[in-house]
Amino acid sequence: MVEKLPKGIGENLQTGEEVLFAVKKKMGVEKPKWLVVTDRRIIYLDEKMFGRYDMKAVPYEKLEEVYVKIGKMYAEFIIKQENGDEIKLDRMDKTKSREAIEAIKEAINRIAVEPVSIERKKHLTSQEMWIHKPKEVISRAVRMESRGVQVQKEDPLEKLKKLKELYDMGVISQEEYEEKRKKLLDQI
Repeated sequence: MVEKLPKGIGENLQTGEEVLFAVKKKMGVEKPKWLVVTDRRIIYLDEKMFGRYDMKAVPYEKLEEVYVKIGKMYAEFIIKQENGDEIKLDRMDKTKSREAIEAIKEAINRIAVEPVSIERKKHLTSQEMWIHKPKEVISRAVRMESRGVQVQKEDPLEKLKKLKELYDMGVISQEEYEEKRKKLLDQI
């Protein structure tokens, strides 16, 4: 269930974009900060007075990692992008934060070729979770196809060449290279 969202979110949703979950800062004297999970991206909205706001959106394709620490009273999020930028949110509702992290995991898994990896650490009074988006190249093309955008299918031999280039540049490990190479050879 998504509670009433601030006007700034509605103004910035893309056509057909669906809000999956939203969580806001639990307490504070200032206007709330929001973490909104959609089917396409994570949106951070910092509401200001008189209808003003600051907004940052991270498409799942540009996401590197999501970290959440859930303590006794509050939760903290850190959203890391591929370019190194981070969005930090603190004092978030802890119960809704658990649901938000699950919504993020499910949203990424819908578009990813490989499932996300999750790391969890349970402490005496807190819990930490990391969602690591898989390093993949083809998810962007798959995502565009799911939106109805025509994407040219590449020849498996061309994909093999690109895969080798990624391996030579050090973007993927030898294990990832061998695994994907075998899959592509099966397509020939």
